[in-house]
Parts: sequence; C-alpha cells; structure tokens
Amino acid sequence: MSYDGTGFSGWARQPGLRTVQGLLEDALAKQPPGAEVPRSVVVAGRTDAGVHAEGQVVHVDVVPFGPQDGRRGLPVDEGGIPDLDRMRHRWNRILPGDVRVLGAAVAPEGFDARFSALRRHYRYQVSDAPWGVDPLRRADTLAWNRPVDVAALNAAAADLLGLHDFAAYCKAREGATTVRELQRFEWERVDRHLIVARVSADAFCHSMVRSLVGSLLMVGDGRRGTGWPAELLGGTDRTSAVAPAHGLTLVGVDYPDPTELAARAERTRALRTL
Repeated sequence: MSYDGTGFSGWARQPGLRTVQGLLEDALAKQPPGAEVPRSVVVAGRTDAGVHAEGQVVHVDVVPFGPQDGRRGLPVDEGGIPDLDRMRHRWNRILPGDVRVLGAAVAPEGFDARFSALRRHYRYQVSDAPWGVDPLRRADTLAWNRPVDVAALNAAAADLLGLHDFAAYCKAREGATTVRELQRFEWERVDRHLIVARVSADAFCHSMVRSLVGSLLMVGDGRRGTGWPAELLGGTDRTSAVAPAHGLTLVGVDYPDPTELAARAERTRALRTL
C-alpha cells in the first residue's frame, strides 16, 4: 500500500477519525454478497498521524468462494485462486486518492505482515534552505532553519547502530520492550538543500524514528556534540527532540524466505532484553 499521511489521524482505526486502517477495512467490507472478508487487517508498521507510506504491507485472512459453492463471493480464476487484480481494481475504486493498493498476492503459509517482518525501512527528508522547503515538497519534507553538517550527522548515527535499549527514543508503552536492532542510519545531501536520512531496523518502537532524527538534527546544526545521541542510550527519560511527522515515510518491509516465515514470527513475538 501507499498513502499520503497528511489527511489521516495515523494508521490505526479510531472512532470518529479518518484513518488508513478504517478506510481500507471499509473497502474490504464492500465485497459481493457472500464473500467472507473480516473487517480487521494486520499491518507491518503502524504509522503515526501525518506519516506517509510507499511500501506498507498488510495481510487479511479471506475465504474465497467459487461458483461451485453456489454462492457469489470473491472473484476466482479457473483454478479457484482469487483474482486479485480484479480485487485491487475494485478496492482502488472505493478508496480515496490519497490511499492506493499497489499489489496483492496470496500469502505463503505462516505469513504475518507484522511478526514475520525482518526489517522496516524509513526515509526522512529535511531542507536546510534559508527560505524553507520547495512548495512542491512541503507535505513530505521538514524545513530546518539552520545549516546542517551531514558529516556530523553520520558520525553520530554510526554510534547508534546495533542492538540497544532505545527507551530514550521511544514513547513508553506498558509491557512493551524498547530493545531494538538499528541496522542502518545514514544521511545524504541529495542536492544543495535537501538532506535524506535512511533508517532501517528489525522493528521500531513508538515514535522511535522521529526521536532519532530530531536528536541527530541538533547534532547536525551544532547545538549538540556527535557523542550526545549515544550517551542517551539506555536512559529512561525520553528525549524531547522529536521531529515532526510529515517528513517521515515508510518505504519498505523485508520478509524472509517462505520456509522461515513461521519461525521468524515466533522469534519476533518473544519479549526481548539485552
């Protein structure tokens, strides 16, 4: 899936609010009579309000019915396999223009969009132009009113890689672990004023990417030393340097070989410690 997060109160369904999950589940529910499509989907990464996605992954359990069942249901091909191209076209006709289903497939046995994932990839975009952000990028790029040193950003980011307790970079949730393996954190100046951060981890806790980016930007503009972000690791007090949501995009999710899906999900569900 892909979506522009500007007009959404995040991924998760909330009463009275416009959310991506709510719109998708409503679209799934509008199937031909007799089609058994549950209203709840499982997502790889629950994005906050304002966060975008171009490579989100969800799964939903469905039971297709063919003509042999004597009931009208999900369209199937001659082999009884769901015709997902037709279904994708149907969903995108129902969904508004800021949400698109890019592809659909029958998942292998044991697949779980959330727990089978090996890693998630995010991108954060920043403009340090003195005049702000190009008007055409204002919905997905943060305006930073100070010049940013990319070398300092990368020096600080390198110290955060690996398995750590990222409690200082996560919004606390009771009973949830904050131990994560940060696998990639790189910054690049892609043109004169546009800087892109690429962040990958096996999983992220709530607001982790935005907290990492916000803290690193204080290093990049010279207000903090390159060692400061690593000094926060393991602390229980969350940093207040949280970057705004609109600069963040979920760009992709990696999964293992189909034979490893169930084992991966079991490992992921285990509560991790250092």
